[in-house]
Amino acid sequence: MPPRVLPVGDRAAAVELGDAIDPALNARVRALAASLSREPLPGLLETVPTYRSLLVLYEPAATGFAALATGLLERAAEARAAPQTGRHHEVATCYGGEEGPDLPEVARRCGLPESEVVGLHASTEYTAFMLGFRPGFPYLGLLPEALALPRRATPRVRVPAGSVAIAGRQTAVYPSLSPGGWHLIGRTSRRLFDAAAEPPALVAPGDRVRFVPVRELPPAEAAGPEAPLALHPAIEVVEPGLLTTIQARGRTGHRRFGVPAAGPLDLRAHGMANRIVGNPADAATLECTVAGPTLRFLRPARFAITGADLRAVLHRADLGDWPVPLGAAVRARPGNLLAFTGRGAGARAYLAFAGGIDVPVVLGSRATDVGAGFGGLGGRALRAGDAFALGGSSAPEPGAEAAGQPPAARVVVRVVLGPQDDHFDPRSLQRFLEQAWRVGSTSDRIGCRLEGPPLAHRGPSEIVSDGLVPGAIQVPPDGAPIVVMADGPTTGGYPKIATVVSADLPLVAQLVPGEGEVRFTAVSVDEAHG
Repeated sequence: MPPRVLPVGDRAAAVELGDAIDPALNARVRALAASLSREPLPGLLETVPTYRSLLVLYEPAATGFAALATGLLERAAEARAAPQTGRHHEVATCYGGEEGPDLPEVARRCGLPESEVVGLHASTEYTAFMLGFRPGFPYLGLLPEALALPRRATPRVRVPAGSVAIAGRQTAVYPSLSPGGWHLIGRTSRRLFDAAAEPPALVAPGDRVRFVPVRELPPAEAAGPEAPLALHPAIEVVEPGLLTTIQARGRTGHRRFGVPAAGPLDLRAHGMANRIVGNPADAATLECTVAGPTLRFLRPARFAITGADLRAVLHRADLGDWPVPLGAAVRARPGNLLAFTGRGAGARAYLAFAGGIDVPVVLGSRATDVGAGFGGLGGRALRAGDAFALGGSSAPEPGAEAAGQPPAARVVVRVVLGPQDDHFDPRSLQRFLEQAWRVGSTSDRIGCRLEGPPLAHRGPSEIVSDGLVPGAIQVPPDGAPIVVMADGPTTGGYPKIATVVSADLPLVAQLVPGEGEVRFTAVSVDEAHG
């Protein structure tokens, strides 16, 4: 098929070169990515190579979609696959037994002895087509056709890090503990992802991988250090709340390694809280979800709260309990307690401290990615007993800022249709735009799951995996849309009916799971930019 460029919301575009898992096609995708890396087009921020397409993220202030698409098509026409120059990796793998619990079933279904399954898997040199699903997760192929099996009917909730797995004509290594639906035939102790390394992923697109059978695994490679203890803590966590994480501006430049953006779900509220206390926009704040924490001040501090109204109260020995208004700079003394005592409007409050929260920068950001396990305090939510320091500088106190309207429980959100809206029948597309969708109770920082009458796919309910951005609305086989959020994967294999306009994502972020409702209205890319 001739190359085509499709909008993916208002800040990304997909360059489609084909519609199959094919080594030659993937080589063209990687050649295009290399061309854009050597000579970036105006406004280009980063690219994500996938099996058949290249996701391109761009800055709308620097280029429009039409100009970008023209440049991308010209580059795609010129891109030619070069001889393989990627690195070669040998991965020591212990097959079968506890390390590969699915090996007997794979052998039975393939009609082969277990030893032949191992021999076929280990005798093939694989190419890394793309990274996604989890940071450092490499999609390798092509698996010998004799071993091709569909994914497990019931995915596992927990797949150990280092598990070597197969599905379809692909094989992979799970870099971290995660859910997974592939067949586990072995395990390795090689560490595939290290956020402190450069590059962070062991395997990059275009690299070649060979699995080497061993009887025993060598010692596991050392994991990254735990979150360092704050030398001069300013804030102590008494109660952590439902889900409280340290968030800062999201990560850029690492999506090709499978690293999500992370960062605050409501970037607008996060930025406002920082402005009120005189911080730069990228200073780290606390994102408090539905039920906020209880914090003890160990040093004098100035703070502000924006976003959801979680009924914050500051307890002072001299004044008793003092309700904290949204959008105001407040001074606290050592020994004061800040508690969130209930819930008004909205799902997520942002708590900024003058100077910002002082935690290490990981891959360019202090943001916590709980799924990947890095950033913030050791890549996790706050716990009772945690303590953290604050930065030593901020601008003079600018005073209060209008908090604006409280977050709404029912919102209308703009979307740009596509890139796979043609995968749905016209009635489903119309219903997607007309009905009110309820936010499911299992929604989280990875995805906002919507409830309503299922949408019907016109054809297959899965696609060859391609790139995802926050705001992409995937529709899995059950027909229930999922809005990808900041911690969501960088690639996915479900059709995307539309993508939320980036400026409207905070509206979705503030919808309370199990209560909020959203309607969608379609706009063009130019209208979204306007």
